[in-house]
Amino acid sequence: MGHNMSFKVAIVGATGNVGREMLGVLAERKFPVSEVIALASRRSMNTEVSFGDSILKTRVLESYDFSDTDICLMSAGGTVSKEWSPKIAAQGCIVIDNSSAWRYDSDVPLIVPEVNPHALKDFRKRNIIANPNCSTAQLVVALKPLHEAAGITRVVVSTYQSVSGAGKDGMDELFKQTRAVFVSDPIETKKFQKRIAFNVIPQIDDFMEDGYTKEEWKMSVETKKILDPKIKMTATCVRVPVFIGHSEAVNVEFERPISVEEARKILRRSPGVLVIDKREPGGYVTPLESAGDDAVFISRIREDVTVENGLAFWCVSDNLRKGAALNAVQIAEELLRQKLITPRKKAA
Repeated sequence: MGHNMSFKVAIVGATGNVGREMLGVLAERKFPVSEVIALASRRSMNTEVSFGDSILKTRVLESYDFSDTDICLMSAGGTVSKEWSPKIAAQGCIVIDNSSAWRYDSDVPLIVPEVNPHALKDFRKRNIIANPNCSTAQLVVALKPLHEAAGITRVVVSTYQSVSGAGKDGMDELFKQTRAVFVSDPIETKKFQKRIAFNVIPQIDDFMEDGYTKEEWKMSVETKKILDPKIKMTATCVRVPVFIGHSEAVNVEFERPISVEEARKILRRSPGVLVIDKREPGGYVTPLESAGDDAVFISRIREDVTVENGLAFWCVSDNLRKGAALNAVQIAEELLRQKLITPRKKAA
């Protein structure tokens, strides 16, 4: 990338789990920034967040002028995004949104750079680009190369999702409840529907008419939009008492035969994937090891003989990184790579 080009980047929701991670990823990957602005709600005004070696004081979203900002990384939830993303986009600033607010809009590209970078070309329709759900992001990175090789017809996935996916409050609740168990304090349940400490909860997001939850629906709809509308998919999404890192048990049926050896070879050379699959105790990746890492880890690749052309595997990734912050920054990098964006002329 030509570093004579540098961009003014704003982060909305800079004090949250993903916002802080976005600042970290921008610095780590040396994204060409001229300036980084941390934005938050009035509540969080003047909170300090770190960007590389520097400390930024958050400013208030409502009073910020985006007219000379190039890219806005939006991670403040769906309600804020529904209201603010179009306003920011109208000021000529490109919004890369991490909420579910725009993912299902046909004029908004839903992007995972390793999977469908070509879909970026229409982003000017709304000037908004959507980041997928964290559990979808890691799944499609694994599915894409396999789909190209053998044609996926059906996917069954069960997720084991960490509490950081529910924000800082989710992490605090797991911590407080766990401590309460040890010291025999009363246990308070606020963020999750049931106690999460030493338990698992088969509900993420709200229930829908058909008995699936919104999270399960999102995974299916997003996978179709990103990968292929013809893929049939069913998901069961479960919250587990893990701080960071989502895991998925994935079962895939293909049009054409594909052996475990082939699948392993294909995944080994796929961007964003690391295969760690020794068939021995501990020869796989757990969410604990994925935390802080950019890769989507694949383990336990094996044949499913109960169907024709079936494979099963285990997939783990840091949900705050590939599931959110890293993917958003990679989208920004992809805009540069495809020369879809140049720095705006700053008003004198």
